[in-house]
Amino acid sequence: MFIWGRRSKSLFVKFSASFLLVGLIPLFALSYISVQTFSGYVERYTTSNLQQMVLYMSYNLNSAFNQYNEISKLMYTGRYEGFIESYSQNQTYNVNELEQINTISIESFLKTVLYSDSFITSVYFHRESDDKLYYQEKENKGINFDLLPYKEWLTVMAPNPSHVAIFPTHSEEYFIGSKRSVFTIGRTLIDISGRVAKEPKVVGTLFMDVDASLFNQFFRELNLGEQDDLFLQDGEGKIYFANESAAANVEGLHARKEEEMIVLSEDIPFLNGKVTARIHRANLFDQLFSARTTVFIAMFICAMVMILMGVWFSRRLAAPIRNLIKQMAIVESGNLDTQMVVSSNDEMGRLSHGFNRMVERLQAYIDEAYVAQIKQKQTELNALKSQIRPHYLYNTLEVIRMNAVDKDNDEVADMILSLSNQLKYVIDYGEDKVSIREELDHLRDYFYIISVRYENKFELVVDVSPEVNLNGYILKLSLQPIVENAIQHGLRSQGRGTVGLTIEKREDKLLVTIYDDGIGMSKEKVQQLSENLEEPSSPSKNVGLKNVHERIRTVYGKEYGLSISSREHIGTSILLSFPIVEKPFIVADGEGI
Repeated sequence: MFIWGRRSKSLFVKFSASFLLVGLIPLFALSYISVQTFSGYVERYTTSNLQQMVLYMSYNLNSAFNQYNEISKLMYTGRYEGFIESYSQNQTYNVNELEQINTISIESFLKTVLYSDSFITSVYFHRESDDKLYYQEKENKGINFDLLPYKEWLTVMAPNPSHVAIFPTHSEEYFIGSKRSVFTIGRTLIDISGRVAKEPKVVGTLFMDVDASLFNQFFRELNLGEQDDLFLQDGEGKIYFANESAAANVEGLHARKEEEMIVLSEDIPFLNGKVTARIHRANLFDQLFSARTTVFIAMFICAMVMILMGVWFSRRLAAPIRNLIKQMAIVESGNLDTQMVVSSNDEMGRLSHGFNRMVERLQAYIDEAYVAQIKQKQTELNALKSQIRPHYLYNTLEVIRMNAVDKDNDEVADMILSLSNQLKYVIDYGEDKVSIREELDHLRDYFYIISVRYENKFELVVDVSPEVNLNGYILKLSLQPIVENAIQHGLRSQGRGTVGLTIEKREDKLLVTIYDDGIGMSKEKVQQLSENLEEPSSPSKNVGLKNVHERIRTVYGKEYGLSISSREHIGTSILLSFPIVEKPFIVADGEGI
């Protein structure tokens, strides 16, 4: 009782009860009114609906007959072959001498007609001059010409050769083993070339057998019962098609009492006839009773489904909320080692995810509050050390240099000065981009120490083009590793040599070439070095080259970098390409350079 009292106050229980009341009351009311209204006016609505369906059926049937009529006119127009024949063409000569209709053979023409529509089962052409009969059919069945009533068809068409003829549904018994029902459409081919004669000059006659199942696709929409009749007849009363009930009672179609049947009919202008549907009233009201019972059953099922869905939704929606309340109580007690399981991406899932993030941030905030002062002191100490160490080193080197000057050892003093300048340049924590002038000064300091170390066996030649602005910017420490590489791998083994450096502008690039007259490299080694430069993950002994290449590409983009060319016993040349940068903070490719 206590549990029910708590749940009755739940928001989800109230929501489910409201959902059921709002859904069930209109459902019962609407169902009752609908059944009563439907029962009172079902006959009028059904009759109107059936009348519309019969009208639609008559329109489709008339369109189908017109379509086959147009197909039969292909003998005159030839439109299905992509051309239109002249009316002055001599059809008599074509058919009798060339065995052609229009400009194709009679056999090909019959195939064209046969496959122009899926319901056409066979096509015949009777040549008037010699009574020869051509035919094509889809299923390659044997034909018995004695059973083919084409002569009867010709007799019927003889009085009106210029009109299309339609022959009622009949069995396709002239094909061996066939039990299909078809109706036949016939049209004569009249030679219209030359002068107009009183009697039309008949060259031949085209017959098309059309599968009677064509009618089924129109008639099945009515969903007729066993005692309902549906038939198609022309103006003379000939029945072209009838359903099974009507076919079994052809003689007694009008014998049934009128009050037992609902008679609906629509005209078919092409046949000068009509399609007629006779619906049995008793069967119609049996369907009404069945529909009423179905409505009540459906109403009961819908009510039960709504109740079950309401209970299911209430439990499903309440479960994650209760779980969240439980986890919040755990956090409230001071235990932050808890997490909600996120099992969906809806609002509840996002709420659970937000709860987890809140707990994590709360835990992180508490941790930060405990160690914030310690980290701050450590940072201040590291900053102080980073300032003291370089200055201590610079001061010590300056004392040594002054001592060397005092003892007239100028060479040692100059080396210490160059080393001190290099250390300041390298350890400086400023921007990664420096002026070309500063980079060249650093290179000269480095090369001075190298020249003293190797007893002036190596020479540095620098050539800067006049249009190059020495105050323009270049990547820091991009030249010295290349010069060092030239000395270590190109000149050192042969004992002496020259390292050259040229700087020039070309289009929108700054090109720096560093070359030597050392031992050089083979083509295979140059190719291997170039491949190692393009593959970041590949190992390489030339760390300086690869480091400079990757730094240039990272800062400026893939269109910049370095390339290697070399010849054995002649020397090596390395070309570095940079963008022309007059100011240090110009943005290129979305990054500050």
